[in-house]
Amino acid sequence: MGIKPLLPGPLGFGTAPLGNMFRAIPDEEAAATVAAAWDQGIRYFDTAPFYGAGLAELRLGEALDGLPRDAYVLSTKVGRVVLDDVEDPASRELGEKGGLFEHGRPNRMVDDYSADATLRSIEDSLKRLRTDRLDIVWVHDIAQDFHGDDWLARYESARTGAFRVLQRLREEGVIKGWGLGVNRVEPIELTLDLDEPKPDGFLLAGRYTLLDHDRALQRLLPAAVEQDVDMVVGGPYSSGILAGGQHFEYQKAPKDIIDKVERIKALCARFGIGIKSAALQFSLANPATAAVVAGATRPSRIAEDAAALHETVPAAFWQALRDERLISPTAPVPAA
Repeated sequence: MGIKPLLPGPLGFGTAPLGNMFRAIPDEEAAATVAAAWDQGIRYFDTAPFYGAGLAELRLGEALDGLPRDAYVLSTKVGRVVLDDVEDPASRELGEKGGLFEHGRPNRMVDDYSADATLRSIEDSLKRLRTDRLDIVWVHDIAQDFHGDDWLARYESARTGAFRVLQRLREEGVIKGWGLGVNRVEPIELTLDLDEPKPDGFLLAGRYTLLDHDRALQRLLPAAVEQDVDMVVGGPYSSGILAGGQHFEYQKAPKDIIDKVERIKALCARFGIGIKSAALQFSLANPATAAVVAGATRPSRIAEDAAALHETVPAAFWQALRDERLISPTAPVPAA
C-alpha cells in the first residue's frame, strides 16, 4: 500500500526535540508545542523511545491524551528498549551522535533488534503514548552512524527479527505500515534489494535536504520511485542550521556548512522568501517524498513551518540555487 495513503498531509511533527535534544525544555513548553501543532492542523506525529529515553513519547502521549485517536496518525520506532535502571545520559555510547540526549531521562537503553525486543518495545511505547495502537513503526538507526563497522550485523539481526515481526503485525492489521527510520541511505538501499520482507516506506533523516542530497539522488530515490515505495523526509532543516539553529548532523555546524547556509540565505533574501520555505519545499519536490517531518520545541515555530509550505517560491530562485551550485542539477524542484 505504501506510506503516503496513511498520512494526513505533507507536514508531520517530529518529537526528537521533546526528548530534550540539545537542551532541557520545560514540560509546559513541550505541551504547548504539541498543542500548537494540533491547532495548525498537523495530524501526523512521529516519535521514538530513543528520544530522551522515553521522554518524548511520555510528553507526546500526555499532550494527545483525550484527543480523538482516529483523527491523527502516530509512528514510533523499535530497536532500543528502555529499562528501569539508570545511567548517566551524557556518557552513553551513541556513535557519531554522542551527547545528543544528555538532558533526557537517565533510564538505560539497550540496542536490540530481535523479535522479542521488538514486541516489548511496542508494548512499552503504547503505555508511554497512552494509546491502544500504532499506525506506523520504523526500525530505528540500523546504520553506520550509530553502529560503525558493526552495522551490518545489527542490520541482519533486524532483518531476521524486527522486520519479520513488523511484517506479521501489518498483515494481521495490528499496524498499518512499517519501514526503516535511519540517517543513512545504505540500509534503505539494502532493504530495497530484499525479496522479502517488503516495507511500506522509509523515514530518511537529514539525507534529502538543501544541504545534503547528492547521495540520495544517485540510486536510492530513483529506486524508491521505481518500486513505488514512499519516503518520509526527516530533519528537513539539517538538525536546525536551516532554521536559525547552530547544529548540523546533530553537532555544532562546521564553517563550510555555515558558509553554505549564508549563501542560501542571501538568495532567499534576494527573492524575498524564507529559508524554511526553501528547505521544506525542496524536500517535498522529489516524487519519492510522501511528507516531511520537522521538529520544534517552541509553539511559534509550528506556525512558521505551516506557512512555509504555502509561501510562493519563484522558479528563478531554484534556478539561482542551481547556477550557484548550491543544489544538484538533477534534483527535482517545485513547479512554478
